Amino acid sequence: MSRLGHWRDRMGRTKTVLGEKVREALASVLPITAIVLVLCLTVAPLPVDALLAFLAGAVLLILGMGFFTLGAEAAMTPIGEQVGTHMANSRKIWVIVSVSFLIGVVVTISEPDLQVLASQVPGIPNALLVGAVAAGVGVFLVVALLRILFQISLQWLLIGSYALVFLLAAFFVPGDFLAVAFDSGGVTTGPMTVPFIMALGLGVSSIRSDENAAQDSFGLVALCSVGPILAVLILAMIFPASGAYHPASMPQAADSRELGGLFLSAFPEYAVEVFKSLFPIAAFFGLFQAAALRLKRKKVLKILIGLLYTYIGLALFLTGVNVGFLPAGTYLGRQIAGLPFNWLLAPTGMLMGWFIVQAEPAVHVLNRQVEEITSGAIPGGAMSASLSIGVAASIGLAMVRVLTGISIFAFLVPGYLLAVVLSFFVPKIFTSIAFDSGGVASGPMTATFLLPFAMGACEALGGNIVTDAFGVVAMVAMTPLLTIQLLGLVYQWKLNKAKLAQAAEDEEIIDLAY
Repeated sequence: MSRLGHWRDRMGRTKTVLGEKVREALASVLPITAIVLVLCLTVAPLPVDALLAFLAGAVLLILGMGFFTLGAEAAMTPIGEQVGTHMANSRKIWVIVSVSFLIGVVVTISEPDLQVLASQVPGIPNALLVGAVAAGVGVFLVVALLRILFQISLQWLLIGSYALVFLLAAFFVPGDFLAVAFDSGGVTTGPMTVPFIMALGLGVSSIRSDENAAQDSFGLVALCSVGPILAVLILAMIFPASGAYHPASMPQAADSRELGGLFLSAFPEYAVEVFKSLFPIAAFFGLFQAAALRLKRKKVLKILIGLLYTYIGLALFLTGVNVGFLPAGTYLGRQIAGLPFNWLLAPTGMLMGWFIVQAEPAVHVLNRQVEEITSGAIPGGAMSASLSIGVAASIGLAMVRVLTGISIFAFLVPGYLLAVVLSFFVPKIFTSIAFDSGGVASGPMTATFLLPFAMGACEALGGNIVTDAFGVVAMVAMTPLLTIQLLGLVYQWKLNKAKLAQAAEDEEIIDLAY
């Protein structure tokens, strides 16, 4: 095949993959878009220019998520795999510690969900919050990889880590930023960080040759979710945060040209932000390539193209979110909260939660993973249904918090205690998957729409934005800890039942033989 023909073939495959990613993004964004349209036509009318901006933002979100996921697979995952393999082959602890910390920091900085969350937190500069969260991920990524090497129990590490979290939260940290801290743990394990973390875990676990090595590669995401919580709690102790919440301004446009101008004027700003976020990753890869990897030119070119796709996707994503989605979510929350029957917030949030988790591509991957591990004893449909029920319930409870002002501790403390208790009764692999899946369930749509929705409702009700509205992501991240471990109990019950039936059958055969 000629060089031109080879290039055309590659471009054709890229278009096909991009189309698949765009369709996945469409499945994620479309349910929320449909719900918003129904609300706009019934109980919460939206100004026409704001509605058109929301629809245009939805289009940018779909395109952005499509390009971003394509770029993450083409660049983020290969970089993570190559670095993880190199670290594993070096068999040097100092290499694993230093490189994994650096990776945790630079990858977290580029996480789109974190960028969206940081922009909504009043009183703390974006760069300071993002830096603290990134450092937390870096430290706990080191802990997670060392756990694999030295075969330390994930269960006791999680118990100790969350015990420290709740100790700091209860006695040493001002209550204003508790919800923000727990939200930070949910948004960091997104589509940018997870491929890296999982690839590193597989690379490091390959050093071991025992039968539990593959299972121990699970749990990295779980530990990396703890780091940001601790980091923000410590930040709240030493940083005198002050400042007021400023709601997202409603887009106003007299005609289509002005509407387009809203997005065109905002795009350069977010393009610069994305460049600043991705540059550390590109620089890290370049240095590692020159010093150790020495990949072939074709492989390097593929990764660079993947980074370009990631850049385009993130810039489109953030533009669509900030110009179209955030203002619409805030406005709708404000409108519904102002109704005489504002209790409608809870069922509306539950409906959104159900469809959001159903549409998350990562959730379908998780479902298949569990189905394979259990040899079909826990079907993917059961996983999907249990996650949907759990996330819908968590969003409903989050809206109850907005309506009543109940502390997030009232839900998180018993939820995590129950998760820890369950961990002593379910197969260890289910505990690892459960704590990993918290980051999977809290996808991009939670931070980009449900959080602004809660903030708008809280503002209309006169509540405290920081204490009452924040915490939505944390609630969504908590429920899989319970639902998946409960499925683990079902799996164990089915397994024991099958063993008893087999034993009874074997005994009957022996009796007949005599």
